[in-house]
This record gives sequence, structure tokens and C-alpha cells, in this order.
Amino acid sequence: MNFNVHKQPEDFAIIAEPYLLKHEDIYSLFYGVLQGIKNGRYQEYFMVSIVEGGKLLALLQMTPPHPLNLIVIDEQDKDRVIDFVVDELFNRQIQVPSVVGIKKVIHSFAEKWKIKTDKNSKVLMDQGLYRLDQVTPSLEITTGSWRYSNIADAPLIEQWYQDFENDTGITKTPIAQIKERVLQFIKENEVFLWEDEGQIVSMMKKSRPSEHGVTVSFVFTPKEQRKKGYARTMVAEGSQELLKTFDFCVLYTDMLNPTSNKIYQEIGYRKIADSIHIEFVEKEGN
Repeated sequence: MNFNVHKQPEDFAIIAEPYLLKHEDIYSLFYGVLQGIKNGRYQEYFMVSIVEGGKLLALLQMTPPHPLNLIVIDEQDKDRVIDFVVDELFNRQIQVPSVVGIKKVIHSFAEKWKIKTDKNSKVLMDQGLYRLDQVTPSLEITTGSWRYSNIADAPLIEQWYQDFENDTGITKTPIAQIKERVLQFIKENEVFLWEDEGQIVSMMKKSRPSEHGVTVSFVFTPKEQRKKGYARTMVAEGSQELLKTFDFCVLYTDMLNPTSNKIYQEIGYRKIADSIHIEFVEKEGN
């Protein structure tokens, strides 16, 4: 097997994109980040293809400090390929703070990486990946309407960004970086807001457009407005708008939150994969 490190995103894309586009929904995260690398959004990146006898076996991508995203092409060859990947990463002294991807592959990698590095692991997010091709026609919606965000909404979106991170327990983003990201979101018309009687009560964001699909993310409703149907309506109406341009939408859900999973299924999203994000931490006493 060959561990090919690609310095140029375009060279990596030539190898990776034909496979990614055949599985555009399941690997939307990998594909979307690759487009970001090609467009200069990341200053640091790590891209690898694993090839044997001219056959593509695996793809690796990382934009530190974000997780390593690992794809193994043939699950029947998973153990042999992951053994090779673990050895190569370790011998090349590549730091892997966390790893994300399809659950079977990532669990296998995590177990082998823990042994190799003498570290512990912690599940950061146990997720379901869902796909939508058509919004349920008979879905009941709340009062109000959606609109794109504008610059006047920036302070509220910045606050909700922080609240979202607090609710989900993900790593906190510095406020300066949040402000910068929110301005970019607004500039690109990526944030959808739901308003009812002049009050903004829910939001969602479109992310990582691909050849035929787009990701729905950052679904948030403040605590005082929850259990009123706003999030379901926002995602349904926002997704319907996105389907005017894209063939399908995908989103990730927290598998520990049965309510959100139920809501998305009511909208018409169907589960297509199990995904997991695992962090590696030093053992106590090390």
C-alpha cells in the first residue's frame, strides 16, 4: 500500500472527487471541506490517498484543529487498511486530536489508535446522518415566515452561535472568530431566520454545497421559544427553499436526542448512515 500525501488540493481532488461524488450524500462533509481547501478557506491542511495496485483504498483529510476525516472504500478490507493508516500516521508523527466519519470505520480506527498512542478516547458526538429529497406535503407549520439574515441580525446570531456551542458541548469558538464567521454567513446568504409577529424565534444555516446537495446545520431555537414547533417549521421551510436549487439536503442529528430525530423524520428526512466524532485524550498520570 502507498500512503500518498498530497500537497496540492487540485491533485488530491482528481483522486478523491470521483468517489466522493458517487456517494455525495454520505460523504458531504468530506467533500465540502475539500471544496473549502480548494477555495483557500483553510491555511493548514493534510490530505492523503491510500492506493494499492492502482486501486483507491482510503482517503484522509484534516484541517487542524478540526478532526481527521477518514474514509475506507471497502469495509471488508477495513482492518488491514486501518492498521496501515495507524502505523503510517504514528511513524510520521502526525497529531490526531480527534477523528470523524462512518461509525464502523471510526470505532475501528479509534481502538487501534488508542493502543498505538497509549491514549484514551471520548465520544464527542454520536450522530445520525439524514437525507431529504422531498418535504412531507401534509406537514403542519407554525405561524410566521422565514427570511435571510442581514447585517442587523449579526449580534443575535453571534449570541445564538455561543448558545448553540453551550447546548451541544462542542469546543468554544473565540468571540472574534465568531464575529468573523457570522459576517461571512450573512454575506453568503447562508442563515435562514424564522420570524413570528416581528420576533426572530428560530434559525438554521446552509453549509457545504456540493454538486447536487447541501447540508442543513446550526439549527437553533432559544430556550424560551422551544416546544412551539418553530425549529421543525424553520427546517421544513428552509429545506424546501434549498430543494429549489439542490436535489437533496442532508443534516446530522444527535442520536442521544430522540426529539430532534423524530422532528426531522416528520419533515421527511431519512437516515442514511451512522456517524461518530471521537476525541483522543491523555491517560491520567501520563
